[in-house]
Amino acid sequence: MTQAYRADGGAGDRAEMVDWDLAVRIGGRLAGEGPSVGRDEAPAIVEELRAGAERSTGLVREFTGLTAREHSAPVLVVDRAGWVQANADAFSTLLAPVVDKLTQKKPPTGLSAAVGSKITGAEVGGVLGFLASKVLGQFDPFHEPDGRLLLVAPNIVHVERELGADPHDFRLWVCLHEETHRVQFTAVPWMRGHLFGKIQEFAETMEPSGLLEDGLGRVLEGLRNARSGGSGGGSLLDVVGTPEQKALLDGLTGVMSLLEGHADVVMDGVGPTVIPSVAQIRAKFTERRKGVGVLDRFLRRVLGLDAKMAQYRDGAAFVRSVADKAGMSGFNVVWEQPEHLPTRAEISDPDAWMARVLRT
Repeated sequence: MTQAYRADGGAGDRAEMVDWDLAVRIGGRLAGEGPSVGRDEAPAIVEELRAGAERSTGLVREFTGLTAREHSAPVLVVDRAGWVQANADAFSTLLAPVVDKLTQKKPPTGLSAAVGSKITGAEVGGVLGFLASKVLGQFDPFHEPDGRLLLVAPNIVHVERELGADPHDFRLWVCLHEETHRVQFTAVPWMRGHLFGKIQEFAETMEPSGLLEDGLGRVLEGLRNARSGGSGGGSLLDVVGTPEQKALLDGLTGVMSLLEGHADVVMDGVGPTVIPSVAQIRAKFTERRKGVGVLDRFLRRVLGLDAKMAQYRDGAAFVRSVADKAGMSGFNVVWEQPEHLPTRAEISDPDAWMARVLRT
């Protein structure tokens, strides 16, 4: 699937730092197939999800005031293995600047390169396999040329059954959230480049010297803290970042909180007009986000998914606060230029963002 990334942007003979093929194989096996669906039912579910995404475009535009080109990003209804493959492709693109930076400084060679790529491939595959059973949908902004919208049909069916939700209402509700992300990136053309630029900045902070030994030690420390409930950091992001890297991650956290919170506000704002059972769905879904079982909660913490849940909550509170005080048109100033994006601190203090950007 993916070839070795070369400094000039092409594919070459340089050993890969991640064996992406192995990651896909492991991730697909760990993810499983999901719930049983009748042969006649499956095509109807796929068609309904496609129609839901199509319908959501106008609903999101009317609620947000953001206008995106229609049909500018394809909608893919995928199974879990398809999601793993799509995200391996996306990660290989995202990590290319990091890989290039490290291999320029200290190119991997020989046996160490081969073994290292297998180890990292297995690790990435394990993460993708776990997430592939959880994710309902996703907008991949880094897929050329305009991104693509992924809807994971088995997971949507699994959750709607688990919640006892009306299937048609739940499917449209999910489509509203994911379509909002498509609109964010296609109506705000600089967003994709801004995020990718931050990834490149992060790459500049990477140092290969002692990376494996130091990184492994910090990962193990994080795992111990997560398992014991210690105070030294719970997720991998808490333990592998230098101060400079954490500062960059803080900036990205502000952006991601905005994007996720905005999508949650849209799905709940539009919902009552087209989804009769939206209140019940939201209540049950919010409870489900807390995770089920000891292993699930542990993995969520280690992988930083607890922080992800906080992004939904804090980002939504920010969007509602600004929109309540300045209207949706006032809030939409956030999309005008990168400098208008909220910082991580401003997500928790909407008035500070309004004072800086809206001059209130």
